[in-house]
Order: sequence, then structure tokens, then C-alpha cells
Amino acid sequence: MSHTAADEAPVAETHATNEVSARLHGTDARGRRITRVVVIAAFVLIAALVFLLLISQPVEDPQRITIGFSLNSLFVWMGGLHPLVQIPVVLVLFGVAVAVLLVLIEYAPRPGRGYFVMRLVACLAIPALAFLLLRPYSNAVLYVVAIALLAGGLLFFADYRSRQGAGYLFQLILFMAPATIMLLIGLIYPAISTFVKSFFDKSGANFVGLDNYFWVFTNPTGTASVINTLIWALLAPTIAVGIGLAYAVFIDRARGEKLLKVLVFMPVAISFVGAGIIWKFMYDYRQGDQLGLLNAIVTMFGGDPVNWLAVKPIINTLMLLVVFIWTQTGFAMVILSAAIKAVPAEQMEAAELDGTNAWQRFTNVTVPGIRSSLIVVLTTITIASLKVYDIVAVMTGGRDDTTVLGFEMVNQQQRFQSYGHSSALAVVLFIFVLPLIIYNARSMRKQREIR
Repeated sequence: MSHTAADEAPVAETHATNEVSARLHGTDARGRRITRVVVIAAFVLIAALVFLLLISQPVEDPQRITIGFSLNSLFVWMGGLHPLVQIPVVLVLFGVAVAVLLVLIEYAPRPGRGYFVMRLVACLAIPALAFLLLRPYSNAVLYVVAIALLAGGLLFFADYRSRQGAGYLFQLILFMAPATIMLLIGLIYPAISTFVKSFFDKSGANFVGLDNYFWVFTNPTGTASVINTLIWALLAPTIAVGIGLAYAVFIDRARGEKLLKVLVFMPVAISFVGAGIIWKFMYDYRQGDQLGLLNAIVTMFGGDPVNWLAVKPIINTLMLLVVFIWTQTGFAMVILSAAIKAVPAEQMEAAELDGTNAWQRFTNVTVPGIRSSLIVVLTTITIASLKVYDIVAVMTGGRDDTTVLGFEMVNQQQRFQSYGHSSALAVVLFIFVLPLIIYNARSMRKQREIR
């Protein structure tokens, strides 16, 4: 059966349309190359506009531009309402924002001219409105609008040429936007701002280079905070995990195991502030009748009362460490006890048949079997010890060389209004914590690969 030219024409037209569609959506090598070039060029242009905005000459007494209302005016208006009215207003505004987001996620990715226009308007209007709601200064409006429109246009272009089809990237960005915005506002921006402020003086006006970091490692207060933090990070997790592991092994399958666990776990439910107050009474020092349990025991045997929280060096820091270890031992015990129970009984029986004693079974069977749990508990308690604040603030206020990085960071900012020193201490603390975070992330990735 023969085919005429009229029959072959629609087929050729369909192939041509498919080829154009493939190029438009970036599913072939050429289309991906074009998309990559345009995206890179747009990113460079946006970065250039941001740079020009930052270096633009300031205007004396610049006016803020508004589109009739702004986030600031909204919060001011809400602040003037009755507290009982503020709650439903916040819920309504939150509901409207969620509803708009869900409508865009549900309908905008659909194929069709109307949905195409919806995506285009959303990509261009949402960034522009978001920037304008922040009320930029008059000399920055053009830059802000240009950056917003470029960012929206870039999103629309990349979405349109997505390999998965138009609407896929748009939907993905909408899903990620709330969490991303919260991370940017609550984590990334403060981290960058803190790092930048660490190179300026206490007022944040004059650049001083590395002077704040030299202060951290040469000033007695800064040096004491670094040394004490290292002592906390080395001793606290080691002792807490050691005691917790020993307790978990000895009470494993013992009579009254649940009650014994509860007794050790109870301090975990107490806040650091509460634990600090409890132990401050334990260490209480006074002349005459002793209120503190420790000094009551000392005087009962004929000794003189000791001001435990003022004994330097190291002793008072160790007294504070006892409080932290007391609150963390129960946590280590519970996690490690569960891990011990997960060790296969067959391995223990096989080791026992081989003639090993209890210590050999513990070191060669139990410990390797709970290695991942040990690492998690050690790193968790270490990070908690590095950022400790409450215990030091409640019990000593950083006096007598008991200060640590977490406490001194807040102390320098609130008491001395020294933002440079406070920021430098925060950066040093982050450097101490960073290796533990990286190690944890790598361990979790390896466990996922094994599974």
C-alpha cells in the first residue's frame, strides 16, 4: 500500500515540532548548553547588580519607597491591636499565604496557555513584591526591581526549559521556598553577618582586621574561655559516656532494670538552669551552719568550708562539669542500653563458647556492635558541651576563670556592647564545632550507602 506526499507531511511536521520542543525544554545536548549559558549569564548580571547596589553612593536622608503598605507597617498595625485580636489576624494571614502557595503548586504546573501565564506572572510578580514590601531606599529601587525581575525571569526560563517539563522546577522552588527563606533569615544571614562583624571594632564601624581574634587568644578572659571550652569538650563527653555505658552494661537484664534507668534518666528532664540552681545549693559556702551538702560533709569531719566555685585553677571548672555530666549521663545510658540490647545474642553465645571472659566479650563483641551509637552519643554530648551557657551563667556568671566561649560570647555583647569580640568568639566556637558536624554528616552518608 503506497503513501502519498499528503500522508507524509503531517508526520514530518510532527517530527519537526518534537525537535523544537526538545530544544525548548533542554532535553538535548544543545538545549542544555543554551540553558546553561543563559543561567550563568543571568547569575553574573544579578551578582553585578548586587555589587553596584552595595557600592552605590549613599543619599543624605534617603526616603523609603512603599507600594501603599509594607511588612513594617503591617507589623506596626498588628502591634496596635488587642492581643486577643492579634492571634486570629496572624492565623488568617498565615492561611492566606499557605492557600496562595498551595494554589500555585497545584495549578500553575499544569499544561496550557492560562497556566503558562500564571507561572509567568508568579515568577515576575512575587520576587518584585517581596523586595518592595521591604521598603527599599529611594536610591536602591531601580536596583532592587531589576534584581527581582531578573531573578524571576531566570526562574521562569529555567523552569520552561526543564528536562522534566515546564512547571516542574517552578513547583520544586515553591516547595522549597518557605524552608529556604527561614534558613536564609535565621541561619545563613546571621552566620555571614557574624563573620563580617568579627573584623570590625566593638561598635561595628571601623575595620580592625584580626585584632578581635588576637584578643581571643591573648586576653586573659578570651584565653580562659577557649581553654575551659576545650576542657569541657574533652572531659564531659568522655566521662558521661563512660559512666552511662558502664551503667547500661551492669543493669542490662537486671532485676528492676526499668526503675534503675528512671533514677539515672531523671536529671535529663531537668533544664540546665534548674540543674545549676540545684548544684549551687550543693556547693553553697558560708561561715557557721552550712546549707550546702558538700561543705556540711566537710565540716562534719572537722574541715573548713570551701568556696568550691572560686577555687582556681581548674577546680571550679570541674565542679561545673559535674553538673553537666549529671544531666547527660542518663541520655548516654538510655541510647547505649538500647544499642546493647540490639547486639545479636548469637554473637555473645559464640564468644562465650570460645572461652572468652566477660571483659573480652564486652571489648570484642559489645563495643564493635554499638560503635555507631557510641559515635552519635559522643558527638551529641560534645556539641552540647561546646555551646554550654546556662550552667556557667547561673552558678558563677563567668567569674574566677570559669567562663566558656558560649557564655563569653553573650557576655561581651550584652554587658560590654563589644560586637567585634562577641562575633570573633562565635566564629571560634563555630570552628570548634565544625569538625564534629562534618564527621557526623559523613558517618550518616556512609550508613545510608550501607543500607
